[in-house]
Parts: sequence; structure tokens; C-alpha cells
Amino acid sequence: MSGNPQVAGVGFGLLAYGMWGFFPLFFRQLSHVPPLDILSNRAVWACAFVAVLLTLRRDWRKVLTVFGTRRQVLMLAVAALLIGSNWLVFLWAVANQQVIASSLGYFLTPLVNVVLGLLVLRERLTRLKWISVALALAAIANEIVWLGRLPWVSLVLAGTFGTYGLVRKQLPVDVVSGLWLETLAMLPFCVLYALWQAEHAHFVFTGHDLTTMCLLVGAGALTALPLLSFSAAAQRLDLVTLGMLMYINPTLQFVIAIWVFGEALQAARLLSFGLIWCGLLVFSWSAWREYRAAGRSAKGDDQPLNERA
Repeated sequence: MSGNPQVAGVGFGLLAYGMWGFFPLFFRQLSHVPPLDILSNRAVWACAFVAVLLTLRRDWRKVLTVFGTRRQVLMLAVAALLIGSNWLVFLWAVANQQVIASSLGYFLTPLVNVVLGLLVLRERLTRLKWISVALALAAIANEIVWLGRLPWVSLVLAGTFGTYGLVRKQLPVDVVSGLWLETLAMLPFCVLYALWQAEHAHFVFTGHDLTTMCLLVGAGALTALPLLSFSAAAQRLDLVTLGMLMYINPTLQFVIAIWVFGEALQAARLLSFGLIWCGLLVFSWSAWREYRAAGRSAKGDDQPLNERA
């Protein structure tokens, strides 16, 4: 793999999205722990785990550089709020037999990114991307009409993760430093929550059996490892290949929800998934065409003038 960056990139991508896809199996083992307790432990132990990584890599200088820029600190605080909300809703979904809704949310994320690009970055959408967005809106409308409720779990997961990606994209902060700063920003809220619960004789960070404590500590490392793998994949792969691998995560969650957790899949919800999958096919085809067109354009620019003539 070291001799072939493309193969190594695919390997890191499979590792990252595979770990994210199997998150429901891991966090189901903590279903007896309240989601806010898991989130608090996850933030604390992730912060500690990443601090060790920063020390081993001698990268603390990068962290100190961020503290010198107020805008970057504020944007990282916003990123922490977004990703923390995403984690909390995901944990609630796993604990409440809503993993199908969770997978739908992560299938929606690429299409949410398209909408954010249109609204925030003023990007122009191709006709195919408009079609993919229309199919996603049709899926949401189907959920409301046939299931009688707004698919808030799916929308919150897609919205928070998509917006988090948008914020982080505008921050020149590496993955490890960024994750440490994000979890650091969560700690005051986690400590306040723990103190509030302690007043009611409920202890967030202590009093667990050995297995539960090991799982809570492991959740911290499990938070950082897929991100590191994803970063390694992103350095070696083009965006189209990375985007195709992204569908592994929600697909695994979907399979686990139905065949492992035994969640019911109503016909109306299956229609929602069908519309989303069609939208993703159209979106992927559009992205592939743009990638090929950009490649041909770059190849043409590299040709000598006499060959172009």
C-alpha cells in the first residue's frame, strides 16, 4: 500500500467509513447509559486521547497558533456545537431504535451539502444537481405525508454534519488539532452537566461497572481513529472517489438496523430511501461528469500550443 497512494487511500477510506458504519453496534452496548452521559464521556476521553496524539507528534505548536486568531477560535466553537449536537442525536437514535432514521440522515448529507453550497457559497447548480435536490425534497415530503411526522432525526443529522463540514472547510486547521479544540470546547458544558447531575445523586463519569467504563473510555479513541483514517484517505484520493466511499457508512447502518437490530422498515419509508438513492445516483453521475470534464480540460491545458492548434 505504501507504494501505491491510490490503494492506500482506498484502504484508509474503507477503514474510516467502516468504523463509522459500525458505530451503532458499539454504542448499542451503552444503551443503558443516558445519551448525554455518553456524549460527556466521549468528549472528555476523546480530548485526552487526542492530547496524547498531539504530544507524540509534537504538534502543540499548531494548536497554540489557532488560539492567536479570534475568528478561528469562534468558528471552532461553532464546529464543536454542531458536531456535539450531531453526536447527541445519533446516540439518542441508537438508544431509541431509530438507526434507520440515522442512516437516512447520512444518506441525505451529500445533498444537504449541495444546498449549503447554493445558499452559503453561492455555487451554481447543474441541472442534474437540481434534480438530485428535488428527489431529496420529495423524500422528505413523503415522510411527512405518509408517516405523519417530520423526519427530524434524519434532518438534524444531515443538517448538523453538512454544516459542520462547511465550517471546517473554511478553517485552516488540521484534523487532529481541530478535534482536540472541538472536544475542549465541549468540556465546560460536559462539566456543568455532570455537576448538575451530581446534585441529583447521578454521577456521569464514575460509578459504572468495569465493562461500561472501558466502553466509555474506548468511545474517546473511537471518535478520533476514523477521523485520522479519513484525513489520510483525503490526502491520497480525489474527491469523487472519496465521495463514493462515503456511502459505505449509511449503508452499513441501514443493514445493521434491519438485519441486526430488527427495526421495522415501512413501505412509505422504503419509498423515501428509494427517492434518496435515486437522488444520490444522479448526484454521483453529475460529480463524475464534472470530474471527467475537469480532467480533460487540465489535460488540454498541459498540451503544447502547437498540439492544441
